[in-house]
Amino acid sequence: MEFRQMQYFLCLAEERNVTRAARQLNIVQPALSMQIAKLEAELGQKLFERSNNGMTLTTAGEAFSRLVSPIVRDVEYAKQEMARLNGRISGRVSVGLITSVAQSTMASSSATVAQLYPEITLSACEGYTETLTDWVNSGQLDFALINVPRRRVSLTAHHVMDEEMVFACRKDSPIKPPTNLRFGNLPEFDLVMPSRRHGLRMILEEHAATAGIELKPRLELDTLPAVCDVIATTNLVTVLPTIALQQSLADGRVRAHRFVEPRIVRSIAWVHHPRRMVSPAARAVLDIIRRDLLEAATSASNYVQPHSGCAGRRRAARHARSRSLHRTGNHLK
Repeated sequence: MEFRQMQYFLCLAEERNVTRAARQLNIVQPALSMQIAKLEAELGQKLFERSNNGMTLTTAGEAFSRLVSPIVRDVEYAKQEMARLNGRISGRVSVGLITSVAQSTMASSSATVAQLYPEITLSACEGYTETLTDWVNSGQLDFALINVPRRRVSLTAHHVMDEEMVFACRKDSPIKPPTNLRFGNLPEFDLVMPSRRHGLRMILEEHAATAGIELKPRLELDTLPAVCDVIATTNLVTVLPTIALQQSLADGRVRAHRFVEPRIVRSIAWVHHPRRMVSPAARAVLDIIRRDLLEAATSASNYVQPHSGCAGRRRAARHARSRSLHRTGNHLK
């Protein structure tokens, strides 16, 4: 079995189309088909099911993918390390992102990677936290940015950021949240939320259990831009992380309100397999995504309206500082 056959196999498994895979590998289609046929003959196993809809892995193909993915990635890592000695950062990087991250920063992050690192080939996908952790485990992804999982995982996790989740509604909506908005107030509103498959919904359900309430959304949508569009055009409300609302807040279509204590916070981490090295190329991509994510969260939080109690405390603090300065000034005189 040749190393290039493993590369060809993994590329076809990812693309699921011979023409696209051959273009990605910069070879002609018959050459790719011949190499896959030779590989199947050598293994004595059928690796792909061929149909009008493309190529899908057989059970044997899925097992082979799990076995050779780490090998190919380790060889790619070795090549990247050697290239780094010459001052170059190159190689293929596969990254997975939860939807709220992918849809808020991936376009800008990808453009930056292409501009700064022309020798990096970036492959990015979005998915649920559990799916992404499985793909990192199996070697299909170099790393993934996920909601910190509630269950123990066999991956190495690194904290990226904590992000506030806020109450959001249409900018000109007649809805007026309570002065001291609490999570327990949510049953008073018509809600649109992600489904229970979604990591954000799991976080909200945990807070609902603590608050002793039941979440009964009128509408469930896992596509977060669609959630933003719905609340921007109806009297439905939602609870989302600030970065998921960033564009709608900046466009003035949506307004957002903070909850009083306890705040609703989700934590984001990046994970990788503990027995696989993170390549220089992967770290370069990670640094760009992490920077863009932090900037997006900071920018979005500036649009969020504080609850009245918080504003009142800030006014009281300003008055207290003013009185203190006045007294200090009189004393110095």
